[in-house]
Amino acid sequence: MTRPAAATDPAAVAGPAASALVRAIIGQRTDRLPVWFMRQAGRSLPEYRELRVGTRMLDACLTPDLAAEITLQPVRRHGVDAGIFFSDIVVPLKLAGVDVEIEPGRGPVFASPVRTAADVDRLTAIEPAAVAAAATPVAEAVRIVTTELGDTPLIGFAGAPFTLAAYLVEGGPSKEHLRARAMMHADPTSWHRLAGWLAEVSAAFLGVQIAAGASAVQLFDSWAGSLSRSDYTTFIAPHSRRALEGAGVPRIHFGVGTGHLLADMRLGGIADTVGVDWRTHLDEAVEVLGTDVSVQGNIDPALLQAPWEVVEAHVREVVARGRAARAHVLNLGHGVPPETDPTVLTRIVELAHEIGGIE
Repeated sequence: MTRPAAATDPAAVAGPAASALVRAIIGQRTDRLPVWFMRQAGRSLPEYRELRVGTRMLDACLTPDLAAEITLQPVRRHGVDAGIFFSDIVVPLKLAGVDVEIEPGRGPVFASPVRTAADVDRLTAIEPAAVAAAATPVAEAVRIVTTELGDTPLIGFAGAPFTLAAYLVEGGPSKEHLRARAMMHADPTSWHRLAGWLAEVSAAFLGVQIAAGASAVQLFDSWAGSLSRSDYTTFIAPHSRRALEGAGVPRIHFGVGTGHLLADMRLGGIADTVGVDWRTHLDEAVEVLGTDVSVQGNIDPALLQAPWEVVEAHVREVVARGRAARAHVLNLGHGVPPETDPTVLTRIVELAHEIGGIE
């Protein structure tokens, strides 16, 4: 599927760099309002569930033709303005040799949690370059995807250092991340070594996707919302900045529950676009962020279960509030819930393109 460069920009060049999505990330509005959905590649699609039968999550992520097909399915079905590479935030840790599995219904589980200085020493002895060296299946999948997408951009994906660290320290999913938050203060030296290593790992994983053809990247921080602003700026932001700063393509930074951290999510100007979850209206977010950064979001995923007239009114309100920003990438305020009717997502894409990106 290809998209023509917008006629409103005579300087536009061919290819994904000219797409409405990439241009919106860097602050250029066109007559097309770009839309994609976090977690669009996967669990809400019947074709995905059929394809995944008998295959474990991490195996699917590291089987090139399978990962490529899953990435492409929602682009074909919905007509979204970008693919998001099908992966998981723990894939680069798996590539680095960390013993991790994704347990259905629970999430990532680590055989050896990282809780002491000695544990950090053991883990950080692994060279982050090992990720790139082991990532041939990822690069191959990205090349398959970008060949089929043509002028439609592919967004590369990685987990942010805090979210990865939270899983590692807890040994698996946690609601409050108490052990991770305690380590920051009890042993800040070990914490910064761990988070710094994870930043390098995420940067390496993004670098593989970019080298293989990704046109933009998103750093995803699932758990940053559990932190105070002072903890975030002291213990997290420098490492998230390191993960993104060398990307060399347009960059999106998204966190869940991070309304109190929005100004800091810009990472000192490294992020071209800041994702906003459903808890904060986009115009209110712009008051905090300023008008020199784009926004992404922030349809409430819960409303995907509502009658269409409710969904439509909500989407129109989100778009109207997003006019306050220099540019807007329409998305959900988090990922697609697995029970979502795919038809609703398709209708949202059609509505977004009907509304357009310029008043």
